[in-house]
Amino acid sequence: MSKIVVIGANHAGTATINTILDNYEGNEVVAFDGNSNISFLGCGMALWIGNQISGPDGLFYQTKEQFEQKGATVHMECPVERVDFDAKVVYAKDKDGIEYAEPYDKLVLATGSLPIIPKFEGGDLENIQQVKLFQNAQEVVNKLKDSSIKTVAVVGAGYIGVELAEAFQRNGRHTLLVDMAPTCMANNFDPEFCDRMAKNLADNGIECHFGEGVDHFEGTDGKVSKIVTNKGAYDVDMVCVCIGFKPNNALVAQSGMELFANGAIVVDRHQQTSIPDVYAVGDCATIFNNGLDGAPGYIALASNAVRSGIVAGHNICGTDIQTPGVQGSSGICIFDLKMVSTGLTESAAKRAGVEVLTTTVTDCQKAPFIEHDNPDTTIKIVYDKATRAILGAQLASTYDMSGNINMFSLAVAKKVTIDELALLDIFFLPHFNAPYNYMTVAALQAE
Repeated sequence: MSKIVVIGANHAGTATINTILDNYEGNEVVAFDGNSNISFLGCGMALWIGNQISGPDGLFYQTKEQFEQKGATVHMECPVERVDFDAKVVYAKDKDGIEYAEPYDKLVLATGSLPIIPKFEGGDLENIQQVKLFQNAQEVVNKLKDSSIKTVAVVGAGYIGVELAEAFQRNGRHTLLVDMAPTCMANNFDPEFCDRMAKNLADNGIECHFGEGVDHFEGTDGKVSKIVTNKGAYDVDMVCVCIGFKPNNALVAQSGMELFANGAIVVDRHQQTSIPDVYAVGDCATIFNNGLDGAPGYIALASNAVRSGIVAGHNICGTDIQTPGVQGSSGICIFDLKMVSTGLTESAAKRAGVEVLTTTVTDCQKAPFIEHDNPDTTIKIVYDKATRAILGAQLASTYDMSGNINMFSLAVAKKVTIDELALLDIFFLPHFNAPYNYMTVAALQAE
């Protein structure tokens, strides 16, 4: 039996703690977290800001009290200041100034990620926001009660930026979306899908400024009033900066622990770091990318964080479980346009030097004679030219076809070939799909 200290109690830390407490009796678990809440589902922030849900209560699934009922000791609003990895002691101080020197047998780093906030001139003006934590979202929601905030600029057109742009527009604000890239969501989809989302945003009133880099902000009476890019200047009343995240590695930066190119903590398939008895989970750590044949990489998603916590929890307690890796499966729904992806896009494959082929089909979701609720779906499958193994897939539709991406996630993990997919037993019923459904057709027409 061990004393296990967990630093960070959001998704990855929560999964680690629950795995230990639910499956292994007798271990002492102590958790430290600098925040006042646990398990905040940040992916729901845009829904809250956009008034698509009634409030934030449902965005939490775990509490300090629930951990304590299971026997854990949890210190909230108590950031860890340093770790002595040689002596195996964690040092922390809570909001009241009480200091802790907590020894451990096993240590779990679940420190997450930090938003990337460039030092723009004027970046300290009021109403320039970031949206990462619950408190950030709460501040934005409260400020939007001010009717004088009429125009909002979102800087960064990844998933979070696109979701926030929709949210502000739904909230009744004129919204600008600014990004240096030539389109939106370029890290998740190929250009034809990105362009479809960009058109969807514009059709719903979002003012898109792609290919524009922010130079500085200007203000009036201490509040932001203008965003200035390399191509123009725009009057605004609020700015949300969400251009990306970086691993939070501050506690290990001087430890000699092996780090990835972007600063993420390198872990093995047991979530073990290069320092004995120290594990890392979630957004602070690397992950194995099955789209690139299991190469170490960085894919910051809550789903990946949870699974890494489960793997770590079992290994810490003596059960040998290795992570199978991930495919980076993700999705988005903006103004009813649903887009999902897994594995490599064609663009990502080319950047990685992987020679691929693709096959694309657009067809109605259900049997053609179904006259209602039967929109088109576009599917693109990326597969290895040499081995013909499926490496990724993307789908887009106003129909909720999102469940299909899970099959492709498994296909990437198990190296299913495009030819095997062509003959896969996919059921047919007119209410759900067509006898020659678009997945089968895409596989059959592959080169």
